[in-house]
Amino acid sequence: MHAADLHLDTPFKGIGRTADAVAKALREASLEAFDDLVSLCLKRRAAFLVIAGDVYDGVERGIRAQLRFRDGLARLSDAGIATFVVHGNHDPIESGWSAVGEWPSGVTIFGAESAEAVPVVRDGQQIAVVHGISYGRRDVRENLALRFSRMAGPGLQVGVLHCNVGGVAEGHEDYSPCSLDDLFQVGLDYWALGHIHKAMVLNGRPHGDEPWVVYSGNLQARGSRLSERGPKGAVVVEVQDSRVAGVEPVACDKVRYTGLDLDVTSLTSVDAVRDLLVDEARGELDRADGRCLVLTARLTGRSEVHAALQRPGAIDQLLESLREERELRPPWYWWDRVDDDSAPTLDLATLRRGSDFAADLIETFDQLAAESAAHGTTRRLESDLPSDLVDELTATLPKALRARVLGADLDAAELLAAGLMTALDELGAGDVALASTGG
Repeated sequence: MHAADLHLDTPFKGIGRTADAVAKALREASLEAFDDLVSLCLKRRAAFLVIAGDVYDGVERGIRAQLRFRDGLARLSDAGIATFVVHGNHDPIESGWSAVGEWPSGVTIFGAESAEAVPVVRDGQQIAVVHGISYGRRDVRENLALRFSRMAGPGLQVGVLHCNVGGVAEGHEDYSPCSLDDLFQVGLDYWALGHIHKAMVLNGRPHGDEPWVVYSGNLQARGSRLSERGPKGAVVVEVQDSRVAGVEPVACDKVRYTGLDLDVTSLTSVDAVRDLLVDEARGELDRADGRCLVLTARLTGRSEVHAALQRPGAIDQLLESLREERELRPPWYWWDRVDDDSAPTLDLATLRRGSDFAADLIETFDQLAAESAAHGTTRRLESDLPSDLVDELTATLPKALRARVLGADLDAAELLAAGLMTALDELGAGDVALASTGG
C-alpha cells in the first residue's frame, strides 16, 4: 500500500465562513481519512504500507495527530503489517518534535543521514526491500534519489521518496528535484513518491522490466486549488513474482473538493442560475460515493443575466441562498465560492453599423468567415490574418487571453474580440492601458 501527504490535523485555509457541521467535518477529515487508510490495509491484507512524506502539516505536529498516527500504525503492526515512513518538507525530522515515546514494533521511520534499506520478511522469506530517506530540514534542494542503490537479494525493491520529478506539477516547491532517468538508474522496481498532491503514474507497465514511478497524491484534499480537487486516497500495488502487476487508486477522502465551470449563456434570470447550480451540486453529490462536498463554481458565457449578477451584493446573496438550500446532514454539500466570469450579450448587427475600430474588426471577421464557408474549412484567426496584423491587434493582451483569441475558431474569436473592444469603449480612453493589460 502506498500513501503520501497525509497532513494530519491540517488547518483548512482559504475557505470562507462555514456552518458548524462543515467546520467540524473539515477538522476531522484528515484524521478520518487516515483511519480509512488503516482499514483499507487490513481489508486488503497488505504486505506492508509505505508513507512518502508529510505525515503532519507542520513542524508543530499536534499531539492529537501524533497519537492518532501511532494508534493506527499499532493496529497494522498487531496484524503483522509493517509500515515504512519518510518525512518531507512539511514535517522534517530536525525541526519537529515527538509526543510518541516508542513506535510499534512494525514501524520503520527512516532517518535523514542516508538512504536506508530494510528487508521485509514474511514466513521466513524475504519478499521485498524498502529503501527510504527523510528530510532533515524543510528546504531540501539536493537530489536525494542519487543516494539510493539497489540491495542484493530477492523480492520487490521499493524506494520511498518525497520529491519533485522533472517539475511535473506547478505550484509545488522544487524540493529534492530529480529526473525519471535518475530514478531509472538506481535500479529499483517501484518508486513510491510524495509531495505532488495529484495522483499520477509517471512510468510503469504491468509485469514490465522498467520501474514504476507513482505519486499516490494526498490522502485528503486541503483546499479548492486544482491539484486538490477530485478523489483523494492511496494506491494499492499488486505484486506477482517480484514484479508489479498493476496499481489501483482507492479513495480514502472524507470531504471532496469539486470545481464547476457552468455556462449561463442561455439563462435570463438569477433564479435560473441558482437552479442550475443546485442541479449540478446534487449531481456531483450523487457521484461522490457518500462523501461530503465543498463546491466552487465559475459562471461563464455571454448572457442576459450578467447585468443582474453584477448588481452590488448579488453574488454574495446568491451564495447565501445556496447555503440555505438544504440541511447539512451527511452526505452534504457546501458552497464555498461562486465567481461570476460571465459577460454581457453583444449585438453584432449594431456594432457592424458603426464607424469605429470595432466595426472594422467585425468586417474583417465577416470576410474571413465568408471565405471559410466558400472553401468548406474551419479557419482560425492566427492562420488567416497577416502575422504583423495579428501582432498589432493582440500585442497588449495578457498571454492567456491572446492564446484564447488566436486559438479560437472565427465565430468565437469574433465574439471575444468584439467584446474586448466594447469593454474598452465603455471604460473610456483613460482606462484603455489598464484594460489591455488584464486590469
